[in-house]
Amino acid sequence: MAQLKVLISGAGIAGNALAFWLSHQQHDVTVIERYPDLRSTGLQIDIRGHGIEVLKRMGLEKAFRTVSVKEQGLEFVNSTGKVVAYFPANRTGEGLQSFTTDFEIMRGDLIRLLYDNVKDRVRYVFGTTVQSFEQLDDSVEVRLSNGHKDRYDLLIGADGQWSHTRKQMLGPRAEDAMHFLGVYAGYFTIPRQIENGETYHGTAYIAPGQRLLFSRRHKPDRVQVYLVGLTDSERVKAARQGGVEDEKAILSDLFRSAGWLSEELVKELQESDDFYCEHMAVVRQDSWSDGRVALLGDAAYCPTATTGMGTTSSVVGAYVLAGEIQNHFSRFGTSKEAVPGALHTYEQRFRPFMNTVQHGIEKDKTYWHKMPSGSFTLACLNLFLSFASFFRMDVLAKYIMREDTGSWKLPDYEGMDLRL
Repeated sequence: MAQLKVLISGAGIAGNALAFWLSHQQHDVTVIERYPDLRSTGLQIDIRGHGIEVLKRMGLEKAFRTVSVKEQGLEFVNSTGKVVAYFPANRTGEGLQSFTTDFEIMRGDLIRLLYDNVKDRVRYVFGTTVQSFEQLDDSVEVRLSNGHKDRYDLLIGADGQWSHTRKQMLGPRAEDAMHFLGVYAGYFTIPRQIENGETYHGTAYIAPGQRLLFSRRHKPDRVQVYLVGLTDSERVKAARQGGVEDEKAILSDLFRSAGWLSEELVKELQESDDFYCEHMAVVRQDSWSDGRVALLGDAAYCPTATTGMGTTSSVVGAYVLAGEIQNHFSRFGTSKEAVPGALHTYEQRFRPFMNTVQHGIEKDKTYWHKMPSGSFTLACLNLFLSFASFFRMDVLAKYIMREDTGSWKLPDYEGMDLRL
């Protein structure tokens, strides 16, 4: 049986996960990435719900745990650093995960894990993007930024929420698929040697003015820092044009004197060499494909960090897309009939999952927008968190994380459980 010739734009989690399955099915897969090498950077992420099952079906659970972050839970502190609540990770293997899951990992380590398991079966071209493409009757002709031109049975845009592939697929007159939430987050890491008796955990401080300062250790000598807020979000967004130093200056101004470790963290922010500022946006569109071009992961349906389901959505989406390609290709044997049908059922099967994950994620309606801004309401919130922690009520998993996708069931595809 002839192979499908597939081009995947983006060597992130979604692109590598799809390459894993399609190369296992013996298709001819090429992955291009705009960065000059594998972009194995980024902070801590997790896998939840159906994503954990997909990871197990990939046969990668053992390798994942070898490089995972052994975070034990999340604590909330007040302005003086006193712990007011603690929510441990759920390691029972049953029920919903907490804020800290049993499957925490650094983004770069997950990408490297996926890449190492496919690099001998997949062709990678770095420092390259899709310059343009033309849909033909039986293929899509793609011209790359390196001057190379070729025809493929299928082009997949897995190039993130700012997807260049999506913009080309939708055309210049299409409505922007990105919907900003008015929430920004500054990320960076700081050197901090672990102390005797210290455990790996996350520490969150909710400050007046709808601001969150959050730290979590991932290495014995390094800690991640997150500064999240709504105040002056438009001002922060405008600073993007001025570059990293302008963003650093504005976040330093907004978080200075916020309480807890704010002065120390602002100083570390100014000196950091891995700072990144994200403006949270959900990606929504009526269709994830057009002809022989399809979108995957954040390029198609970014749910934002607000849901805690970005990585899971990419991993599960890649599994469903690969499964539908396998089903239709096995049935028809040629790309002419297989590709359109596979893309249709991929969306038909997976859209209910994403509808649940993205439900209610709108500007001015997220839990970020419901955070108290005054000292009295913050004290009430800390009291509630203390109460919930004491009685082991995991309000974070039930009311904030979007792991519960209701009645949606993970499809079974022949040959796509590599544990067997």
